[in-house]
Amino acid sequence: MKTSDFYYDLPEELIAQHPADPRDSSRLLVIDRKEKTLSDRHFRDVAEYLQDGDVLVVNNTKVIPARLLGHREGHTGEVEFLLLKRLDYTHWKCLVRPGKKLQVGAAVVFSKELSARVIEKCEEGERIVEFDFDGVFEDILARVGAMPLPPYIKEKLEDGSKYQTVYSKIDGSAAAPTAGLHFTDELLAKIRAKGVKIVEVLLHVGLSTFRPVKAENIEEHKMHEEYYEISPEAAKEINAAKEEGRRVICVGTTSVRTLESAADRKGHLVAGSGNTHIFIYPPYDFKMVDALITNFHLPESTLLMLVSAFMGREEALCAYKHAVEEKYRFFSFGDACLIL
Repeated sequence: MKTSDFYYDLPEELIAQHPADPRDSSRLLVIDRKEKTLSDRHFRDVAEYLQDGDVLVVNNTKVIPARLLGHREGHTGEVEFLLLKRLDYTHWKCLVRPGKKLQVGAAVVFSKELSARVIEKCEEGERIVEFDFDGVFEDILARVGAMPLPPYIKEKLEDGSKYQTVYSKIDGSAAAPTAGLHFTDELLAKIRAKGVKIVEVLLHVGLSTFRPVKAENIEEHKMHEEYYEISPEAAKEINAAKEEGRRVICVGTTSVRTLESAADRKGHLVAGSGNTHIFIYPPYDFKMVDALITNFHLPESTLLMLVSAFMGREEALCAYKHAVEEKYRFFSFGDACLIL
């Protein structure tokens, strides 16, 4: 399939610039694959579509203030680092800008307490960077770093907690698992009261979120590795649901990719941790996932390709056309869809 097969027209004014307040007041497009229907609701209504015995899988990763602005030693021009993956106590893999001025050996100052040196250029253009600091890196990063909002969000986010899910726990992501931003503690309590099991897994969102598909044929696109963890308890709960015919409903494409990465050929989820570069596009046989809650994704993106694999390419583009016509809000701070 070609990348252009996943293009759709989106007016710029529909790109959400700020999160809904309250979170669950965002809109919800309910897509019934069997009945081939679309229903316009609000996210607070999502519990109506969940039932006793369902397993709702969420990604408990936490976004770090991964965007660092500084300058090269002896220069005044601004440079930007985006932290992608911690390699050890002082070394990180990063995206850097401008790349031409940040070659191996370049020294960068971010503040009086944080500086860095580029020590290696990677195959895909990222840099391995060694940081120099005195103290606890996470504490310094909290003071010096900023939330790594996507480039299509132009407005400043005053409250960084708005770019975290209410169940975020484990530091490590360079972007939020945005489908989860719609949940409130009260809505989760209502869902639990219906007999729905909420199971947490982990996938740290990394470079694949920021990289567009440049290949003409999607099969040629290479996904970058992202770290995931599935506890024995989570695997046991999800496997029991599959064996008993209960639904496994993933919140976000990151949860989908975590489960599908860890599923064996027999459709059994294997507990553990590792790195995944799974790329899901049509046609794909889903082993673990029965329903999906997700945001609306960029044209020609790997995330739209995953959604198209789940519900059909033409069906996905039809749903997106409906969302445009009904003026849903798109992307990270946008509205959501529930695909049943």
